Amino acid sequence: MHALTSDTPEDVRPGDAYVQSFARGLSVIRAFNARRAAMTLTEVAEVSGLTRAGARRILLTLVQLGYMTNEGRLFRLTPRILELGFAYLTSMPFWDLAEPIMESLAAEVHESCSATVLDDVDIVYVLRIPTGKIMSINLGIGSRLPAYCSAMGRVLLAGLPDEQIDAVLKRSDLRAHTPLTLVDPVQLKQAILDVRKQGWSLVNQELETGLVAISVPILDRNGRTVAALNLSGQAHRITADQMRERLLPPLLAAADRINALMKRV
Repeated sequence: MHALTSDTPEDVRPGDAYVQSFARGLSVIRAFNARRAAMTLTEVAEVSGLTRAGARRILLTLVQLGYMTNEGRLFRLTPRILELGFAYLTSMPFWDLAEPIMESLAAEVHESCSATVLDDVDIVYVLRIPTGKIMSINLGIGSRLPAYCSAMGRVLLAGLPDEQIDAVLKRSDLRAHTPLTLVDPVQLKQAILDVRKQGWSLVNQELETGLVAISVPILDRNGRTVAALNLSGQAHRITADQMRERLLPPLLAAADRINALMKRV
């Protein structure tokens, strides 16, 4: 019988094509993060849900392959692990096309500019041009945030068919990050449909108090939403109305430039 780790999507069920050892190896890699940069064998086994023997075999394999280092009792990931993520990023034509346009946009409006893609219930940062620290958490390539309460998330969800939107909201942990966070599924669905209709999303302090963000979709040559582009700032410096009036036009112009380039890929 195949065991599912806590990180395995509910709709994935092991079958003949499921390689359990590979899945366990990924669970060990995912066990490490900013809060768990170095762990003992016992800690890795506990976090990944594996036996000590199973975790040990995987850790030693990763050490031999250069993806992990062993310092006494502690294991750490090595920079080589970045190869796995950058293999995805370099396979995206969006990466090279968007970065210079995003840099110009951030310099023009003096606000942080980011791009994300949708991964189940989360958005994942694939590009970020910061102009200052605007959130209490550090955001970088690979950072994840909930889709339902972020401007980029609602843009990405708006690009899905209605039934997929419902499924994502059902799987999401709909909780209030601030007093302004929408958590009612019906209201959220309507907000996402409004984004689809108007072509942009503005979220005012729903993800974090003091954070306001506006986002627009990036489209492939078939008109499918493949990423979201946004500008974000601090509410004490720029209000939601000011962001809509001052930042939406240059944001849309930047997205149009990227979309035009995407059609040539």
